[in-house]
Formats: sequence, C-alpha cells, structure tokens
Amino acid sequence: MAFSPSVLFIGGHDPSGGAGLQADIETATAHSCRAFSLVTCLTTQDTSNIAAIHPQATGDFASQLRFLLRDIRPDVVKIGLIGDLGIAQILTQELPDLPLVLDPVLAAGGGTRVADDPLIDLVRDQLAHRTHLITPNRAEARRLTGCQDAEQAARTLLSAGCPQVLLTGADEADTDSVSNRLYNENGTQLFNHPLLPHRYHGSGCTLASACACNLARGRDIETAVRNALDWTWETLRRAESRGRGQHLPLRQIPAP
Repeated sequence: MAFSPSVLFIGGHDPSGGAGLQADIETATAHSCRAFSLVTCLTTQDTSNIAAIHPQATGDFASQLRFLLRDIRPDVVKIGLIGDLGIAQILTQELPDLPLVLDPVLAAGGGTRVADDPLIDLVRDQLAHRTHLITPNRAEARRLTGCQDAEQAARTLLSAGCPQVLLTGADEADTDSVSNRLYNENGTQLFNHPLLPHRYHGSGCTLASACACNLARGRDIETAVRNALDWTWETLRRAESRGRGQHLPLRQIPAP
C-alpha cells in the first residue's frame, strides 16, 4: 500500500491561525501530504504581534517526541518557532537523521523577539548544520550570523554547514519586486515575484512548510523551492484581512 508523503511539523500554536502549526497543517493538506505535529509552545498572539510565549515543559516535549518517533517515521521534518532553549536541546539530541527544513523564527511580524541569545547560539551552532534547508529572511540571517550584509550572512550559514540556504527578501523589499535567493554548492539561484501590497502574518511559516512538503513529494531542491515560492505567493495574493493587523494567507489552494 502506497502512503501519502508525510511531514512532521514542530512549532508553536498561533490562535489567529495565520502562522504556526495551523499554517503547517493547512499547507500539508494543500500539498496532499499527511501532517504529524508536535507543539513547542502556546502563544498569546493575534494578527499584529506576539505578546507572550508559553513553552512546553522540556520533559513533556521530549516524551512526546520519543513516543511519536517510536511509531512513525516521517519523510521530512520542519521546525518553526522553538521558543525555549531546553526544547532546542532536545531537538539537537533526539531528532533522527531525516531531511530537515528549519524556519528560524526569531521575531514576530510585529517585532517581538521570540529567541534570546543562548537559543540563537544553539540554533546556529548545533541545529542549523543538521538541516537540509534553512529559510531565514534577511533580518534573521543577520541575527544568526552577526554579519551586517544579508547575502554574506547567507554565505556564512552555507560555509558553516547548511547545505541549502533560502534567503527570503519580502521583509526588506524596496522595489516592486521581491527577490529570494537559494544558495548551495551549485551557486546562487534567484527567484523574483511581484511585491504584494500588504503585510502578511504567517508567510514564512507557509513558505518553509511548502518547501518541506515539496521535498517530501520527491522534488529536487530547486524545483521544491520554486514550487513553494509560487504557491506561497498565490496564498498571499488571495490573503484576507480578518483582524486589525496583518493579512492572513489563504492556503485552501491545491498545490501543483
């Protein structure tokens, strides 16, 4: 019996549904993938910002991870908001050797920081080099590496052991086009999309999850990234304003 591709999503819960595990699961459904999920933290959050994060107890998270992985082996793992150093340590110690997509969530769209310096150090020094793909925006790439130039930051992540770095550009776009760049041993591949008129809550989660689903479906990295960027752009083009803050992606769009 052939099973549908599967992705284990590890991240936080966003009550607004724009980001976090709900974004992951909706993305998996659109890509005909089965979603498994582990909650790192709850959040006090709306479409504007995060007011607080409430991490799981480290022991509880560890037991949930072990129990699940004794039963199920996903095709790909995607990590989003970690929110706690202890949980990050569990991930570095106990995740099996599976393709890993890491969305290094360091701050909310409204600006609230959700990762302190010890957590950032662990992500950079222990978790990032285990990834198959890391998907920072420009601000995240700079904060992870300390480089002032975002492209140099991406190359620093590459040289530190990340085999593929997708540097996204919508957070600092200053033209009518958004440039996203994939860095790997083959060089740099540029993907351009028209700049959309609003700010969007959950765009990074959606993109990283779409990349993970494409990889689970057997696409090579360039195809996976291109498909994920195109589909994510369409979810943002159709995004809805359901609160007082950012628009929410419309992920009920079947992916190719």
